[in-house]
Amino acid sequence: MNKPKIEIYTDGACSGNPGPGGYGIVLISGNYRKEIALGFRKTTNNRMELLAVIVGLEMLRFGGSDVTVYTDSKYVSEAVNQNWIEKWIKKEYRGIKNPDLWMRFMKVYKKHNVIITWVKGHADNKENNTCDSLAVEAINKKELSIDKYYELITSFDYEK
Repeated sequence: MNKPKIEIYTDGACSGNPGPGGYGIVLISGNYRKEIALGFRKTTNNRMELLAVIVGLEMLRFGGSDVTVYTDSKYVSEAVNQNWIEKWIKKEYRGIKNPDLWMRFMKVYKKHNVIITWVKGHADNKENNTCDSLAVEAINKKELSIDKYYELITSFDYEK
């Protein structure tokens, strides 16, 4: 049985960095298309870029899927394509930013055959532009989610 080709377009946005943030995702497989977005009250742009990829992969029902993820985040694409993530794993994620998300990413990334493709943001990629709009709309909603890990680690003020 042929597995359907799955494309996931992602984008993250932040109003201020850190500040309110959100992500947008477009998932396409055959005739199936789903748009997903969520906003957070305080986070960073890199967290939203990475979280968009994670949530997109978590939406997949079956393991072993062939997936192409399109992202305008060099942070995400280079971490995977230049094998930074392998070094981080060996260091047990010590000394890196967003270890909670990178561990979550690896858990879902390993379940599929994933290709991470960098695309230029705010350019002529229709689906990436849709993701950007979804992310910005998510930031502007009245009810925003809490990025618990980020808010917890940034709540410590070591200079007191």
